[in-house]
Amino acid sequence: MSSGVSTSTDKNIVDRSRGHRNKAVSKAVRATRERLQSSSQGNQVFDRDMIAMHVNAVLQSASVMPIFIVVVTAIGVYLNPNANLFAWALLMFSVHAINVLLARRASRADIASTEVQKWRRRLLAAQVIVGAGWALFALQNCNACSGDSYYFYKGAVLLFAISITAMSSFMLRLGVLFGFLPMILALLATAILSRNVLDIGMTAICATAVVFFHYIADRLYRSNLTLMSYQSEKDDLIAELEVAKSMSDEARRRAEEANLAKSRFLASMSHELRTPLNAILGFSEVMSSEVLGPLANPTYKEYAGDIHRSGQHLLNLINEILDLSRIEAGRYDLAEESLSLLEIAEDCIGMVQLRASAKNISIGQQFEPHLPQVWVDEKSMRQVLLNLLSNAVKFTPQGGEVTVKVGWTAGGGQYVAIKDNGPGIPEEEIPVVLSAFGQGSIAIKSAEQGTGLGLPIVQAILAKHDGQFILRSKLREGTEAIAILPATRVLQSVPAVADAQTVARRRKSFA
Repeated sequence: MSSGVSTSTDKNIVDRSRGHRNKAVSKAVRATRERLQSSSQGNQVFDRDMIAMHVNAVLQSASVMPIFIVVVTAIGVYLNPNANLFAWALLMFSVHAINVLLARRASRADIASTEVQKWRRRLLAAQVIVGAGWALFALQNCNACSGDSYYFYKGAVLLFAISITAMSSFMLRLGVLFGFLPMILALLATAILSRNVLDIGMTAICATAVVFFHYIADRLYRSNLTLMSYQSEKDDLIAELEVAKSMSDEARRRAEEANLAKSRFLASMSHELRTPLNAILGFSEVMSSEVLGPLANPTYKEYAGDIHRSGQHLLNLINEILDLSRIEAGRYDLAEESLSLLEIAEDCIGMVQLRASAKNISIGQQFEPHLPQVWVDEKSMRQVLLNLLSNAVKFTPQGGEVTVKVGWTAGGGQYVAIKDNGPGIPEEEIPVVLSAFGQGSIAIKSAEQGTGLGLPIVQAILAKHDGQFILRSKLREGTEAIAILPATRVLQSVPAVADAQTVARRRKSFA
């Protein structure tokens, strides 16, 4: 288990208990979707859009019907020269022109919500007029025609007319049924009066076709209604997300400004905070050491020692807060120079050796020899190693073991790994201990509680060096902290250039 670290010194912990909110949102979305699709109020929401789509379809297919009428008239005149198809064709052209003009007027008008039903009735009336024209065609007969050819011609024309109208007007609900109701009535009247098998069969076929195409048109209408409800829902969600994003961006900007102001304030207050603490430390140390003479009461000497230790602890805390604040404010400057990680690690081990010996903790070393120097800030790297070593010694039990490794990384950089056999850190608490002022449950229960700023400072310092910090831990087995420096920080020695023979100078010749 490992945790890579970004350049941020703080971490946001994900609240995994918010799943119930997602369920509530999903339930509300489903309820809204069902309301839009099934209720009459939901259908009325998209009536204006449906009418606009129907008008657009009528205008786009305006040239299809005249061509069809011309073809039907030409074939009918060829089969029955005595038929009155020219008058019917002229009537159909007029009816179609009225329908197209009405659609064009509807496309140019700004239909309000209160006028939707009125325009829908107008468009349905136009469909009924067109259907009346096809009813007149259904009443045409051919007494001079031999056989049943004219019946087949009339039936094929009516079926084509039903299909073309259904494909162009399915956005107008009940448009197919109302449009061809006059034609069905005319065929039914003809079949009742003639009692001819062919008339009865044509009536049955055309009525079935009208019902079938009405069903198809209604399914297409509902499918488009569903798609439009999805689109509307998506648009609403996008709008809500944009509003929420803008609000979160504004809140984040204010939080960053407040955090930056806090960091600048603490960074500028460094001298004002340290000066009185140094006086408290100095005077308390003088009193506890009895430099100016013995204290009359031994309790005063004990109190002076307590004051000195408390002031030292407070000074360490303030130093850590100020270091983190300077890093966040961008005022933490690196004084880089060429150093050896091996030497820094040895010095830091020596500084914590006394504390480790008090707890009977052994510190092992696994150093790769002949490591080149790195280009780092000495004070910052010492602070990184001291923080990691102090944490390892602090949480390792009596008689434990701490191992310090220094070596090469796979990418050509160098690393320092500090591993202990302490109680470890639970997986869910790693983001907590990597955050500012964050402490795990083991640290809270421990007698040696810290400030919770050591690891954030380590992360920030390594980020300033373009490095990386990795924390690996397993409960009841121990913790390993790895500080990695990139290959760009490693100083490789350049071999000397071999001596080359001097090139003889060429003589210049002048003409």
